[in-house]
Amino acid sequence: MKSGLSFWLAFGLALVADQIVKQFILNGLRYEGAVISIVLAYNEGVAFSMLHFLGAWLKYLQVVLLAGLGVFLWLQKAFFKENALPFGLILGAGASNVLDRFVHGHVIDYVYWHYQFDFAIFNLADVLIDVGVGLLILKSFKAKNKQSRV
Repeated sequence: MKSGLSFWLAFGLALVADQIVKQFILNGLRYEGAVISIVLAYNEGVAFSMLHFLGAWLKYLQVVLLAGLGVFLWLQKAFFKENALPFGLILGAGASNVLDRFVHGHVIDYVYWHYQFDFAIFNLADVLIDVGVGLLILKSFKAKNKQSRV
């Protein structure tokens, strides 16, 4: 039961926090800094605007992918229980970006890193997806190290 609670808390926190920040951006919040700026950008694709040519079909593809991951986790109960928090972050943040596509027609991006090089503009959901994936990778390395010591 603890894993289910951590999943839903992470899922809800990721989705709600990302949507709250996006509302501030849509209401005019901006910042110009030397390293990072807060700007409003509409992303019609995925990371680095890839797959933008799919247009409206992209949101349906993403719904299918998120649902597929959900079904996989439901079938792999032990794996899900061990990784409920990272998957909550990944699916909650992914759902927030998909929600943008249905509500706004594109994803709302706003963090612009421009120190020494221009980087793609991204949002909190993107960061939370990366954090979730990073946690999964760290757990995998820890498990491998534990196995190699035995």
